[in-house]
Amino acid sequence: MANEGQTSRQGLEGLTAAATNAAKINPAGGKGLPPVHLWNPPFCGDLDIRIGSDGTWYYMGTPIGRPALVRLFSTILKREDGKHFLVTPVEKVGIRVDDAPFLAVEMQKDGDGRGRLLRFRTNVDDWVDCDAAHALRFEPGNDGGLTPYLHVRADLWAKVTRPLYYDLVDMGEERMVDGRPMFGIESGGAFFAMADAKEVRDAL
Repeated sequence: MANEGQTSRQGLEGLTAAATNAAKINPAGGKGLPPVHLWNPPFCGDLDIRIGSDGTWYYMGTPIGRPALVRLFSTILKREDGKHFLVTPVEKVGIRVDDAPFLAVEMQKDGDGRGRLLRFRTNVDDWVDCDAAHALRFEPGNDGGLTPYLHVRADLWAKVTRPLYYDLVDMGEERMVDGRPMFGIESGGAFFAMADAKEVRDAL
């Protein structure tokens, strides 16, 4: 990987210090996320950090066991051209992501039917309201079923855990979408289609 030696010399300690300083930058004040979308520093190579499909972060093949550190790194995560990076105002390092960078691990439901709002908590303790700006999408899974993903921010998504997927199916309903009966879920005034309604009926 390009320049990995250069980036690896600073290791986790250097990256942690840089991330801590970057996390303090919030133009709106308060406790919001740092404005990584405004930063375009030089690329400093790849670092041996990987986010597994189960949401576990690894450094040089070893799980990062400090939730606070994972949370810190998650605040400076950015995706560009299908690749993931950790970004500060002065550097950008590439990391690997097996699937989605986040997991949606908890769901709260407010209201019912067309007034329903689903709220999801990620594995790094961000809460995301599911609506038109934070959509659900459903992709074919390896087991032949569907895997749901929730848009968290920018081009970053959370994979919805299997138990929550079953909860979504239980709340699902049929609606006409572009002249076709579709099975899906309503939240925040938007309808997110899962699959063709007939296919769902035939599978039950």
